[in-house]
Amino acid sequence: MRLIDKVKMAFGVEDDSLHLRPLKNKDLPDILRIEDSVYDYPWSEQIFKDCLAMGYSNWGLHSEGQLIAYAILSIAVGEAHVLNICIDPDKQGQGFGRMFLQELFKVAKEKGAESIFLEVRPTNKGAIVLYKKLGFTQIGQRKNYYPVEGGREDALVFSYSFD
Repeated sequence: MRLIDKVKMAFGVEDDSLHLRPLKNKDLPDILRIEDSVYDYPWSEQIFKDCLAMGYSNWGLHSEGQLIAYAILSIAVGEAHVLNICIDPDKQGQGFGRMFLQELFKVAKEKGAESIFLEVRPTNKGAIVLYKKLGFTQIGQRKNYYPVEGGREDALVFSYSFD
């Protein structure tokens, strides 16, 4: 049984109201709503438009016709890099993030990735716990990577190997 089907069962969803599909330009308003509600320094609409136009692996998790999570992945030469991933704040802490990431693992593997990388703020404790539970390992730190009020914050670099 696919993980998305297990999540549907756990949430009592009996139809295809919970599904993964490629992001489209029509998703931009919902993407921006979620992005702006989660991040103090959100990506601009133009950045998302560029990601859609460039052919990155762009995915949305939809529930009952509403976008509840999105991810932008760059996949090349055996590596996937999560450039942006976000879960609607109203859906966080309910298992959607774990399920979404595991579905993204499948996408990355199907496109030839042997490993996946991402950066996360050290202050994003919930995401760090999730990444570690899924088997990610911290492999480094990027100094002054993220903007914060009054300066910059480092990024922790995590990797996951499909071997």
